[in-house]
Amino acid sequence: VQLQASGGGVVQAGGSLRLSCAASGRTFSDNVMGWFRQAPGKNREFVAAISWSGSMQFYAGSVKGRFTISRDDAKNTLLLQMDSLNVEDTDVYYCAADRNARRTYLEANYSRLGMYEYWGQGTLVTVSS
Repeated sequence: VQLQASGGGVVQAGGSLRLSCAASGRTFSDNVMGWFRQAPGKNREFVAAISWSGSMQFYAGSVKGRFTISRDDAKNTLLLQMDSLNVEDTDVYYCAADRNARRTYLEANYSRLGMYEYWGQGTLVTVSS
């Protein structure tokens, strides 16, 4: 089972990037999935999550209104559209998946690292001023 994140790169402040997370080895179409990010020497932090059905999205306050999480279950892929990027968004971004199928949780749980069992390798996003 593997999650492969891609789409990172260097972008100027105010620009956009689109991250993708491709799953292989099994399907995650019935699983909660999320994006987290981590800077060197800091804890990994929640960015966004999407319910297994795709009907609910959850965002960290710092990215709400600028980032959009979505899923393409036909392609077994998770997406993160990032607009109006600023230098504080510079981080390594990780995708993750819950191991339980068709589960709905209290909202607070979607941002917990411990809820996710499968993790991608990370893709670096650098925003320049």
